Amino acid sequence: MADIAHPTRLESLAGRAIGATGVMLTPAPAAHRVVLRADPREAEALSKALGLELPAAPKTSARTDTGRLIAWLGPDEWLIIDENGDPAADLAKAAALHSAVDISHRNTAILVTGKGARATVQGGCPQNLSERAFPVGSASRTVLGKIEVVILRTGAEEFRVECWRSFADYAFGVLSEAAKDCLA
Repeated sequence: MADIAHPTRLESLAGRAIGATGVMLTPAPAAHRVVLRADPREAEALSKALGLELPAAPKTSARTDTGRLIAWLGPDEWLIIDENGDPAADLAKAAALHSAVDISHRNTAILVTGKGARATVQGGCPQNLSERAFPVGSASRTVLGKIEVVILRTGAEEFRVECWRSFADYAFGVLSEAAKDCLA
């Protein structure tokens, strides 16, 4: 009997990190990612299945201590990121009409932390990311340089930049240059 080869996905930014006084760029750990589409009236049943209430307002997110994060992307669209569990499996148990598409293979993320984090992300993004306009817990689909991203503010000096895997090098480059500029 022949051995079966099991492919292992290589993380697109594996081994890359940049640190300077005031800012650090690191690849986020591997995670399950699901785009959920549903009528907001189904939110209660979907929230129960996920163990976390779906955010209902623009630019908001919710998270658990176990590593599950849900970002509001539109009136009927959410991005679910989970470093430990499988949200698609949980949603399959929901007694609610919905669409859940696993995009784990498509997306990756860059974590931007430190005193220069906001200035670094702001260096490539036209959206106002000040604490007043974009407080901790905020999430938004926007652009970074010339690519679409989802930016989440996970802490006072912490951002998560979600992008397509094929644009990861570009996003890392934009953020790296912005980090140099904000500290110059």
